[in-house]
Amino acid sequence: MAGADDEPATNEPAAIVRADWVVVGDPTSAGSVLEDGAVLVVGERIAAVGPAARVLADHPGVPVERLERHVLVPGMVNAHAHLAMTMFRGTADDRDLADFLAVVMPLEARTLTREHVEVGTRSAAVELLRGGVTSSLDMYFHTVVGRRAAAEVGLRVLTGPTIIEGGPSTLPWDDLMVHASTFLAEHPSDGAWRPVLGPHGTYTVSPSQLDEVAALAGAHDCIVQIHLSETEAENQMVLERLGRRPLDVLDAAGLLGPDTVLAHGVHLNADEQRRVAAAGAAVAHCPVSNLKLASGVAPVPGLLAAGVTVALGTDGAASANDLDLLAVLRLTALLHKGAPSGPDGPDATNLAAAVALRMATLGGAIALGIDDHTGSIEEGKLADLVAVDLADPSTEPVRDPVAAVVYGASRSQVRSVWVAGERAVRDGRCVNVDERDVVAALRRLGDELLRG
Repeated sequence: MAGADDEPATNEPAAIVRADWVVVGDPTSAGSVLEDGAVLVVGERIAAVGPAARVLADHPGVPVERLERHVLVPGMVNAHAHLAMTMFRGTADDRDLADFLAVVMPLEARTLTREHVEVGTRSAAVELLRGGVTSSLDMYFHTVVGRRAAAEVGLRVLTGPTIIEGGPSTLPWDDLMVHASTFLAEHPSDGAWRPVLGPHGTYTVSPSQLDEVAALAGAHDCIVQIHLSETEAENQMVLERLGRRPLDVLDAAGLLGPDTVLAHGVHLNADEQRRVAAAGAAVAHCPVSNLKLASGVAPVPGLLAAGVTVALGTDGAASANDLDLLAVLRLTALLHKGAPSGPDGPDATNLAAAVALRMATLGGAIALGIDDHTGSIEEGKLADLVAVDLADPSTEPVRDPVAAVVYGASRSQVRSVWVAGERAVRDGRCVNVDERDVVAALRRLGDELLRG
């Protein structure tokens, strides 16, 4: 740390972001909100955080950006998404999951190209960044192209091969595994980047194939992301085919562990919830998609009580229609107060605002195994920061800035976003791309798919 008379001893650019409130550390911990706080950013990392008076006094001469009536929160983490599916928005509305997949999967098989994934992912990155998301897990195809498109906009995307035989990649199984092995070898973990293996589900990937995925995952530091127990029909299908429930199939393959992210987990029973916790796996809760597809309501209070790390996800825009994680955050906090998911029925104390915000930030980072680098505003971590303007009719007067964000704020109030110290959003707009061009390209692609 630099002395009081000096700027930080580095050639990297330094700046101070000062806000009326700063949410530091774990939002559920005492003292997690600083009033009139400041964050010193040097290069890509947070060099200091604390009361504004102290940070400014310790670092004279460093430029200060003053954000009045703003709260600075950690960059949110989207723990489950199919980013490029923005191109299929509106193609399969008002259907349950089975009917949804019956429309979308053949459409993907007919139309998906690298160019399409590039356009769809770039638009998704714009949408996510403007909503305060700085990191996203992705499960899709043509991953190198998608990751590059997101990075051009400024979004950090953790991704890797989606494993499903006969999917849009059209690769036979053996070739698919060679491709996956090559991807993991060429894109090793590095800081806040971790590669991903994405077996689609226990109903689309056989037990022997899951064994191969497990062997490959065991040879690399990677995330395993899989749809699991999204619907009761899925549970029944797997039980009838294999004589075991989806979690049993996954566990038998050796894929239930601390690097595993279970997408949805809507129909995990109490024993399964305890097993997920014991294994150290995480659940990505996607309530917008689950409600729209009539899949049900995940037992989030039970999962949390069992000790499971629960993160939040948007799912894809084909099923959820938008990628608004702030809306997911608000719905999560409200849904589990009113849903009779516990033995005593609805409970207004379920999922307090700070608990919900933790799921969207630090919980997501823990789920992805990148919490040493992001998920909270702490010295040494990457400067993944989101400034939310609370001087708005929906959030004033501000009694509690965390509750204001969770229960009142919309993504239109996200004014600035930094990813690893780089400004990605200023005045509510992405700075690295022309948003009009991004939208126009997605519209053209949508028209092309409609004609085709």
